[in-house]
Amino acid sequence: MTENRQGELGAFVLRVILGLTFFIHGWSKFSGGIDGVSGWFASIGLPGFLAYIVATIELVGGILLIIGLGTRVIAILNGFVMIGAIFSVKLSAGFMGNGQSAGYEFDLALLAIAIYLALNGSRFLAVDSLFSSKKRGY
Repeated sequence: MTENRQGELGAFVLRVILGLTFFIHGWSKFSGGIDGVSGWFASIGLPGFLAYIVATIELVGGILLIIGLGTRVIAILNGFVMIGAIFSVKLSAGFMGNGQSAGYEFDLALLAIAIYLALNGSRFLAVDSLFSSKKRGY
């Protein structure tokens, strides 16, 4: 297996897992009652309407990552969501949490994956590759 193919397979795994993770979190926000999430956002000092934006980025962005459409852009948006979560909610609990609140280690891992995908993309089994004129070197 060539090094380029291995890299593409690795990026594919990261893309699908990140997409699935965000999709499930977005689905949870909508199915659990987005108005409640909006109220929780307001209770921590964030505008309530941000809950709708975050949940949409997670849900729709998750699907788009899974199919590989707009990977770099969606990864950037997911990265901003993770930065927001870390600094607005998780940082005060510490890296591993404080027993009452989860830490930011998981969010940091998701942020790292999002940064990787934003910088490198993922073309293997991606809808994006259907629209690319670049040679598929994998």
